[in-house]
Amino acid sequence: MMIYRYREALEDARKSIQLDPTFIKGYSRILKCAIALGDLVTAENAAKQAESLQAGSVTNELRSIEKIKQYQNEAMKAYEAKDFRKVVYCMDRCLDEASTCEKFKLQKAECLAYLGRYQESQEIANDILHLNKSNADAIFVRGLCLYHEDNIDKAFSHFQHVLKLDPDHAKAMEQYKRAKRLKQKKEEGNEAFKTCKFGDAVKLYTEALEIDPLNKKTNAKLYFNRATALSRLMKIREAIADCSAALNLDDTYLKALLRRAKCYMDIEEYEEAVKDYEKACKMDKSRENKKLLQEAKLALKKSKRKDYYKILGVEKNASEDDIKKAYRKRALVHHPDRHANATDAEKKEQEKKFKELGEAYGILSDAKKKARYDSGQDMDGFDGDMSDIDPTQVFQSFFGGGRQDKDWFPGGYTFQFNFQ
Repeated sequence: MMIYRYREALEDARKSIQLDPTFIKGYSRILKCAIALGDLVTAENAAKQAESLQAGSVTNELRSIEKIKQYQNEAMKAYEAKDFRKVVYCMDRCLDEASTCEKFKLQKAECLAYLGRYQESQEIANDILHLNKSNADAIFVRGLCLYHEDNIDKAFSHFQHVLKLDPDHAKAMEQYKRAKRLKQKKEEGNEAFKTCKFGDAVKLYTEALEIDPLNKKTNAKLYFNRATALSRLMKIREAIADCSAALNLDDTYLKALLRRAKCYMDIEEYEEAVKDYEKACKMDKSRENKKLLQEAKLALKKSKRKDYYKILGVEKNASEDDIKKAYRKRALVHHPDRHANATDAEKKEQEKKFKELGEAYGILSDAKKKARYDSGQDMDGFDGDMSDIDPTQVFQSFFGGGRQDKDWFPGGYTFQFNFQ
């Protein structure tokens, strides 16, 4: 007992009471060894014998038995409720009394795996396997860790080994079947994605996510894969939500972070994109990530100035003719003379839009200014420079100063530029 070889000490104590059934110290030692090993049936039988020989002789040991029973019951309820953190706590309290009980150690190890504390879990299992290579529960725990670390093929071999040792091992059988379904559904989703069946891929990844909510690593990858498929379907908001779900499960998942940043860029939420790219650069200072961050910062800077493409209603790749047509169309719509009978507030709004159209055309119709604008250079200066433009001059130079007003404005509107 002094060197913690409780199983051998238990056998010696049993021999002692065989020689002398009234040897109370023999029963006391059986009791202590059985408690240390977590063998409560043997412990309780020994306690009864000791108490019958000398009342009150094993009071402390009886308290230990009751304490173990209490925490065992609490652990059972917590396990059913999937409160694995509480199970670990209860097993630690049991191990305070039954320090060498393999059952308590392995129940703790199993729940540590569910909590993502794989190294601690494997260390417990390995310690037990060092003493007994055929301990099915310890092999199961190692397989469980591999499964939750997304190493499903190796997990399969462990579960199969457990079932060879113990064909009735319910947990191993259940976990084996679950892992098989998860792998199959994930592979089907991947195949659908590879063949550009993105809708089918989303459906299959969704089904895979329903198989095992506890497998955080695999589920993080499934959320990422579904986000990628959703982004191909231009469901960007949903893709962002899936990337966030993946990162909630694994905050070191760089691919999910980069995908979410790209999605934010796609919907022009540049501040969020910059935040994600900054996080990505902290995780991986690659040249590519730094480049993506700079591009996001530039896009954010551009977004804070007037969007001349939007003002004219053209795409960023619009041709010179597209820009001219767009200006012609919108200038006629927003020219103040077309709103002579409007309210003062509406007149002011139309004058503002007409002025912005002049600024936009002045920039985008000039190749050099357009190039500077597109590259983000001197952005702060553009708004100030362009505010000095007289929109009437832009309008008249575009349409020709010699044309009569009636050629442009049905109903006899005349030019009267009275900007505030």
